Amino acid sequence: MVETSSQTRSDTPFYILAALAGIGTGWVDVIVDDLLFTALLVLSACMLLGVLRPRWAWRWVVVVGLFVPLTELAAYLIRTVKPTRAQVYGSFLVLLPGIAGAYGGAVVRGVVENLRQGK
Repeated sequence: MVETSSQTRSDTPFYILAALAGIGTGWVDVIVDDLLFTALLVLSACMLLGVLRPRWAWRWVVVVGLFVPLTELAAYLIRTVKPTRAQVYGSFLVLLPGIAGAYGGAVVRGVVENLRQGK
């Protein structure tokens, strides 16, 4: 039980990094309005987090993917230029490349660890 609390504490900076990546990606999506570029940013953020912390890779998809629509909502409430309905719905689609990125990063981490051990 001590290991889980120390493990949770040590993952806190990575959760903060994931939240910042999601907020930044959502902001870029509002400004640029390009779903493919947004998907690329989510893919790369989730891949990086999957490499850094491969255990339970799905959590990075949830954290990064959650903040993209929340940023869209904040932009809708705060800004005078409103995101379109399609842009808001599209922000939920970024979960799909996020899944590929997080698990791809976890696989890359496993391959690198196996190569280091000489397997």
